[in-house]
Amino acid sequence: MNIDLNADLGEGYGAWRMGEDEALLELVSSANVACGFHAGDPLIMTRTVQTALARGVDVGAHVGFPDVQGFGRRVMQVDTEELSAMVTYQLGALAGIARAAGHRMTHMSFHGALGNMAAADAALAAPLVRAVAAFDPALIISSSSSRAIEDAAAASGLRVATTFLADRAIGDDGLLVPRKLPGAVIHEPAAVLERVRLLLAEGVVITHTGRRLAMRPHSILVHGDTPGAVTLARAVRQAVEQAGGRVLPISRQLSAG
Repeated sequence: MNIDLNADLGEGYGAWRMGEDEALLELVSSANVACGFHAGDPLIMTRTVQTALARGVDVGAHVGFPDVQGFGRRVMQVDTEELSAMVTYQLGALAGIARAAGHRMTHMSFHGALGNMAAADAALAAPLVRAVAAFDPALIISSSSSRAIEDAAAASGLRVATTFLADRAIGDDGLLVPRKLPGAVIHEPAAVLERVRLLLAEGVVITHTGRRLAMRPHSILVHGDTPGAVTLARAVRQAVEQAGGRVLPISRQLSAG
């Protein structure tokens, strides 16, 4: 069993740091790099990509709303045409920085409120995914379980790598539970690891209501801004290896697909 271990990184801004990126880059196989809209800036992006390259870690664009103050987790009402242009803009920023550093961008993901909206709304997912395909049809979309994004990707000829967010509760429909609801974010490391072990052993996730939901993800995500993220990422990696699995970037898993 091959599975990617990834984290959202590069989410500081200017002199303000967010998370322990250097330590996480020793553990993960893929990094989702903020592109300056919800977090990050050109220098942070450059340093994150350079460190990822040195560690043999894949990089992807983590695309969000233009909302640094709200960390991209607030819903914004933006015209779809403008949102699509914002997606292209952020993809171009990271692709350019990666190219200058001698690295390459292999994937992308939607961040925060933008990701939640696209995952639940086929009418929004379709144009955003088309923007990704127009930019680079070889990019892989890394996404939590979402019929809307999966169908949009299929229509655009893009590959999707389903990602299990280890510290986020999901509903019976497979979508992430909104952060405003109790229990949406799982803070207890032991509970997160229990979810990971069940997923690895049985291909099952327990939903927010207690139901067993089948899931066979390509990737497991640990949020880089979560307290104790490094310790948790190390424990998740150990759980994968103890289950007989191998941590491998999604680009290498799907290279033949």
